[in-house]
Amino acid sequence: MEQLNLHKQKLYALIAAALGLISMFLPWWKLSFGGFGGLGAYSVNGMHDLGIISFFGFIGAGILTFVMGDKTKPFEGQAKMIVAACFASAGLFALIQFLRQTSYTSLGIYLAILAGVAGAAIVYVVKPEQFDGKKPPTPPPPRTTG
Repeated sequence: MEQLNLHKQKLYALIAAALGLISMFLPWWKLSFGGFGGLGAYSVNGMHDLGIISFFGFIGAGILTFVMGDKTKPFEGQAKMIVAACFASAGLFALIQFLRQTSYTSLGIYLAILAGVAGAAIVYVVKPEQFDGKKPPTPPPPRTTG
């Protein structure tokens, strides 16, 4: 099987998108009736209401990682902004869903918010040089006059 040869920034963004997609199918709200865990329990995943927009945001971020630009180079220019916007919108709509109903929340909604914020930070905030493990060049010492 051929290696993908993804840049580390794109690999981490793809992992964040995958975690976001997994979070969409985990319970976002969980209700239990009568104090029994299994009997009378009802859960709602992220594929309802505004959560579907988060789903499309994570799908878009994952697909655009493969489609736009050179896979061996970090995100640049317009691709960087579009993928960061996909992650940010996915995290934002998950946060809006959380703020609409803060009681009875479960693991899935927290993971969706975290994946959206982390994905946007990986793509837009973290510099690509930080993934390579190389130190940036040190500036020259200040000149002294005299």
